[in-house]
Amino acid sequence: MEDHEPIVTESALRHGVSDVDMLHALEFNVRHYVLDDGMTMFIGPSTSGLLLEIGVIEWYENVAIVHAMPARDQFLR
Repeated sequence: MEDHEPIVTESALRHGVSDVDMLHALEFNVRHYVLDDGMTMFIGPSTSGLLLEIGVIEWYENVAIVHAMPARDQFLR
């Protein structure tokens, strides 16, 4: 990842995950999956320990978080 903070897009806020929790989960991720659509899904804990899935893309030479929600079973196997 880049040295600067990722951009948090409006779509990432759809499920009510805070920016702080997104960035925490991304920084302390325990697993990641490269998906077919160019997104990488990172699995990591929120500040309270809830596992989140954080979808990240490269966007105009930046990193953008485009998805964030509690981790679904498909990413916890």
